[in-house]
Amino acid sequence: MGPNPRFVFTTINEELTPVGGLSAVGAWIDHTLLRQRFDQLKLEGFVRPEISHGDVCVSFLGLLCQGKTDYDHIEAFRDDKFFRVSLGLKKVPSSATLRQRLDAAALNDDAHRIIQEEIVRLLIKAKPVFSPVTHWGHIPLDIDVSPFDNSGSHKEGVACTYKKVDGYAPLLAYLGKEGYAISGQLRPGNTHSQKEAPDFFRQAITAAKKVVGDRPLLVRTDSAHDCLENLGLFLTHNVDFIVKRNLRTLAPEHWLEMAKETQAAKEVPREGKQVWRGRMLSWLACDEKAGWKLATPTTPGARPVYQVYVVTERTIEAKGQVLLTPQVEADVWWTSLDLSVHEIEELYHQHGTSEQFHSELKTDLNLERLPSGKFKTNALILELGLLAFDILRLVGQQIAKSANVPLRKQAERRRLKTIIQNVITVAARLMRHGRRTMLGFRAGDRWYPPLREAYAAVFAC
Repeated sequence: MGPNPRFVFTTINEELTPVGGLSAVGAWIDHTLLRQRFDQLKLEGFVRPEISHGDVCVSFLGLLCQGKTDYDHIEAFRDDKFFRVSLGLKKVPSSATLRQRLDAAALNDDAHRIIQEEIVRLLIKAKPVFSPVTHWGHIPLDIDVSPFDNSGSHKEGVACTYKKVDGYAPLLAYLGKEGYAISGQLRPGNTHSQKEAPDFFRQAITAAKKVVGDRPLLVRTDSAHDCLENLGLFLTHNVDFIVKRNLRTLAPEHWLEMAKETQAAKEVPREGKQVWRGRMLSWLACDEKAGWKLATPTTPGARPVYQVYVVTERTIEAKGQVLLTPQVEADVWWTSLDLSVHEIEELYHQHGTSEQFHSELKTDLNLERLPSGKFKTNALILELGLLAFDILRLVGQQIAKSANVPLRKQAERRRLKTIIQNVITVAARLMRHGRRTMLGFRAGDRWYPPLREAYAAVFAC
């Protein structure tokens, strides 16, 4: 005889939900005008739809905040009263409605503009804490291209990226050390990094200034955007910058010779390794015909910038292997900051944190393989994903401040995956008493106190 079953399966007539944390998500959505503005959109083929455009958009946003991107995931919530109440929906759409409506909205430029504007509106109202990275109070604005691997698919816009995989090459901008997504633009995979980048920089800088107010911005980006046009754009918009140089035809040995000639500061961290650190002052000026060019101090309108360099020469490897020819490496940055080489080097290394933000967007929110075969629809979904990213980040930052978090290690920032797994997916019971709607949580659930604090914090804004 086999073992006796431990459980008898049955159903109960109670309204339960496995995603009690959506209560906080819905509260943050109510801080935006996303629903109202989408309702006013005129979409071709949808004159008076049974389910409003706003409800369709917010329903998908509710899925994204759970890390779900497939249209079919909405079917599990069609009859879920908590999902509808928490997000303020009149009716939950079907997967077919979701697909058709997002396809139609993607063809309307106003829909893309509305999402970008509501991201800014959310951050302005939320007033998140931004930690400065310099003694002047600079807030970092990290901008990069991060390939989305969509290999094996035949989606519109998928092409070979610089990482040698088929996919997309979106431009993404994050504000603050905490990593709030401020702007994003989906692009075909084979798009050159600099193509359309100046327009994106202007948009991201404008949005960031609305959020941080008078606090200074520090734009950080890698060598893909080493271009005098970009440097001039940053100077024009009165933002400081650190841009890694693309050495192109200038070999590392060139910088080694220059470091020795200018008697740059030299360090010998170990036998067989020498490091030179230095900087030199350059000047940029804008010519009406040629644009921004290197200039002299006497050129009308010339602006000072620094080239900061770190050159490393190795004659012996760390394990003791003597090299036949020296290995020379050079890292060079353009910057407008009058800081030491060590400070510029550290500030740029902190820019590497944005790689984790890319990972959270692509992996934790499951947005790397975008669900539609249509490019514009995927662009709209990415923009909605950035809004979901910020909502979860706001919840996560409130959780990080709580003294009741049932995690051993304290952290300044929690990954979105941690928030989704522990906060969004908290089981609860939907109850009504008189005219009040209540959520009941299991007694002793250690994630209940921080979730309650995160929910209350929304209404303090």
